[in-house]
Amino acid sequence: MTTVTGHWIEQPQTQEVCRMLTSAGYRALFVGGCVRNALLGEPVNDIDISTDAVPERVVQLAEAAGLKAVPTGIDHGTVTVVADHVPHEVTTFRRDVETDGRRAVVAYTDKVEQDALRRDFTMNALYARADGSLVDPLGGLSDLQARRVLFIEDPAARIREDFLRILRFFRFYAWYGDPQAGIDPEGLAACARLSRGLETLSIERITAELLKLLSAPDPAPAVASMTQAGILARVLPGSAPDALPMLVALEASVGVLPDGLRRLAALGGEAASHLRLSKPDTRRLETLLRLMSDASGPAEIAYRQDADTAQDTVLLRAALLEQALPPGFAAEIAKGSAARFPVKSADLMPDYSGAALGARLKRLEQDWIDSDFALTRGQLLA
Repeated sequence: MTTVTGHWIEQPQTQEVCRMLTSAGYRALFVGGCVRNALLGEPVNDIDISTDAVPERVVQLAEAAGLKAVPTGIDHGTVTVVADHVPHEVTTFRRDVETDGRRAVVAYTDKVEQDALRRDFTMNALYARADGSLVDPLGGLSDLQARRVLFIEDPAARIREDFLRILRFFRFYAWYGDPQAGIDPEGLAACARLSRGLETLSIERITAELLKLLSAPDPAPAVASMTQAGILARVLPGSAPDALPMLVALEASVGVLPDGLRRLAALGGEAASHLRLSKPDTRRLETLLRLMSDASGPAEIAYRQDADTAQDTVLLRAALLEQALPPGFAAEIAKGSAARFPVKSADLMPDYSGAALGARLKRLEQDWIDSDFALTRGQLLA
């Protein structure tokens, strides 16, 4: 028998939430990402519990047990139960009554099989009891073990329930799929056929999903499939996936962690205008796109920006040109990061003031950078 294990399931706070439900005669089943990731040996960040207790009853039981109940999504059947600062999303078994591609009208049910059928992929319809024993109503374990990302039953029907599942399909393939086996052709065809539905989604949802996808260890095969299906052009006009495989390989060669924004810069296109990034992310993306075609070297970028930006730029330039990383770039970045311009405004006063002072400082700084940071204060002032 397959058993789900891990600190997260054994910790007293989580077991207490399960007992809160089971001692009152209700079911408590872990579901979704926590079960999937535990079976794959991946980190578990969120704990989701499904139950046949309705939300109001969950709140009553939590309060009676001295736990904190927060109605985070009570209209959709979800109550966050906090035990000793550990949150648990407790959701009543549900079945879809009506969907419009963005949101669903649900009804509660007491059958885990019906709850499983409303989920997206078979690997996400795996449940586990408090003791870790697996409940697999749809046979998703074999798909998970084979790293097959398959829609539950009819792919088109699942997509029409929520068009974000198009992007989730590629994101899950990037994170959990087997690139050697390839992406599921039936799911890919349904995504291509229904891709216009992405236009009904908010930019925020699309942006979040795309960045999660690009943060996978190697998103290149998934992005190639997105391109084949016409999805990439729809969510990111003007982009091209050609540099992405090279970037991923270069990142691995120097031990750089995956970064969704760096990969987004490699795709190019109109990300800044078609996605909803935070202000810091927008500034970073625009800086990387500008530096990719700039003539400044890694030392100057590290001095003017920071070491991470310089490293990102070196990686992106090499990926776009399909070249090896330049020799000694790490030492150049370190040198630029440590450099400190030796001239101050006071050194030029009173001979210079106002705009002339700023222009003179800028000229001297560039001369100093062009000297490979070698000119001294005295040489610059002379």
